[in-house]
Amino acid sequence: MNGEMSESKAGSPEKQVNDSDIKWLWKRFQELTTKELYEVMKLRQKVFVVEQNCAYLDLDDRDNEADHLLVSGKEELLGYLRVTPAGTRFTEYSIGRVVTHPKVRGSGMGKAMTKRAIQYIQDVHGDQPIRISAQSYLENFYTSFGFKRLGKEYDEDGIPHIEMLYEPTTSG
Repeated sequence: MNGEMSESKAGSPEKQVNDSDIKWLWKRFQELTTKELYEVMKLRQKVFVVEQNCAYLDLDDRDNEADHLLVSGKEELLGYLRVTPAGTRFTEYSIGRVVTHPKVRGSGMGKAMTKRAIQYIQDVHGDQPIRISAQSYLENFYTSFGFKRLGKEYDEDGIPHIEMLYEPTTSG
């Protein structure tokens, strides 16, 4: 369940999210308040465990080393992802636990979050490759950012996944 995202499938009507109501916040694990951590876990469980009907251990000891992107609306957490450092799960940096609240799916929130995560890694750590484990149905989504599929599809917690790699292009 790493690198996955719950985003609307093709054909869903676009929803609009008022950007002035959205707060984008990067935090280290130690900087998360108890309430923020609770809201992150609540959204992850709501989508990855309940909605996707997948009983798995979400708390994998990688959160404490990760940078966390919290996307909040006026009343609740609308999106979340984490960036884990190189050497944590993969040799490369990784984006994972990408999740959007059901009420903002189809709004472009997932695209905006992914774009920010790639930019964050490049801004903070330089031109680094990024490896993800993505739910297979999201292959085209991640390909649109420059990720390339690696190897065959595999099962992770009962859900088909693929590994994908993003390699930044350097001009020069």
